[in-house]
Amino acid sequence: MSDRNATDATRKRLLDHGVALMLQNGYHGTGLADVLSAAKVPKGSFYYYFPSKEEFGAQAIEHYIAPFIQRLSEHLSAPGKGGLDALSDYFRESTRELEANDFAGGCLLGNLMGEIGDSSAPARDALKKAVDRYRDLLAKGLARAQAEGAVRQDRDAPALADLLVNGWQGAMLRMKVERSAAPLRAFVDDMLLGYCRA
Repeated sequence: MSDRNATDATRKRLLDHGVALMLQNGYHGTGLADVLSAAKVPKGSFYYYFPSKEEFGAQAIEHYIAPFIQRLSEHLSAPGKGGLDALSDYFRESTRELEANDFAGGCLLGNLMGEIGDSSAPARDALKKAVDRYRDLLAKGLARAQAEGAVRQDRDAPALADLLVNGWQGAMLRMKVERSAAPLRAFVDDMLLGYCRA
């Protein structure tokens, strides 16, 4: 393995473990020593990979959202599936996954918005970028569903996508408190397949 590949693999391992620890303990409850220990990276080498904990947090946000963007993209590009069905399948799959994990962690974006969204400029910028990417992909699916006649057209797709992002984040917060998938299912049934449907 080349030095570049080894460095990239180590950075990815640090981000993987950092995301898991931040989901469990929050940003302030996750120490750099804990991340290094979990990733089996020698102490003292953190700053070789990241200039600061704040920058690590910002990169962890980007690292966290990437698989969700990928999964949503796969649902939206599935052959023979309409836009609304693709979105509902995506959210139902996410609900099943959260339920299987006993509702642990919730959403790192929502967690960090509440914890450091107003106190760390790098985190705030990374959170906004991640939410915008996610929202824009939802809007793409909603626009397609509108063209297919499945989603209401009296509101534009980006506005509906903002509503979905806000509703899903709220549903996940309630999920954590109630230890139940009911708020997530209600989001799909009442907001996505109810309010948004044509």
